[in-house]
Amino acid sequence: MEDGRRAPIAMVGWACTTLCLVSYASAFSHGASLSACTDMTPRHLRVQLHNPNNNYITVHTNMSFYFPGDKVPVTVRSTQDFMGFLLQARKVSNDEIAGTFIFIPPGSKLLTCFEDGDTVTHSDKSLKRNLSFVWKAPDQPIGDIKFFISIVQSYFVYWAKIESAIVAQRGQN
Repeated sequence: MEDGRRAPIAMVGWACTTLCLVSYASAFSHGASLSACTDMTPRHLRVQLHNPNNNYITVHTNMSFYFPGDKVPVTVRSTQDFMGFLLQARKVSNDEIAGTFIFIPPGSKLLTCFEDGDTVTHSDKSLKRNLSFVWKAPDQPIGDIKFFISIVQSYFVYWAKIESAIVAQRGQN
């Protein structure tokens, strides 16, 4: 009789574990969680960080400087498909997230880490390679900035905080 009870209990435990893992995994297929805002690291199970100095992904802008209130185009290019990402602009002086994104591509959505629209993440797990965004600088001076992106190539492989060149602030309001 005791053996008869073990099988259903084991089955229920297995089912609960499987459902929890599936729901946990599917949650990230719709974008990064707010817990990734600070360090830009995915919160997947058993992920493997790869060297941020890679030859696959670049994040850049065609502007080497900006003025407060400017709109800055940002381009992400990859020679390999990836599923997920998290993109932010950060002040060089203190690494704080700055500005807002005012144009984002399909398959992405705005995330509010500290201010509305200061971060962009994926909204689905379709394969991506080349993405274009527009970032709006705050109207008040904030200093030089860099763009940072974390890329999730697959559920188990990612690169964190790949950075652009510095975009220097010019002028004052």
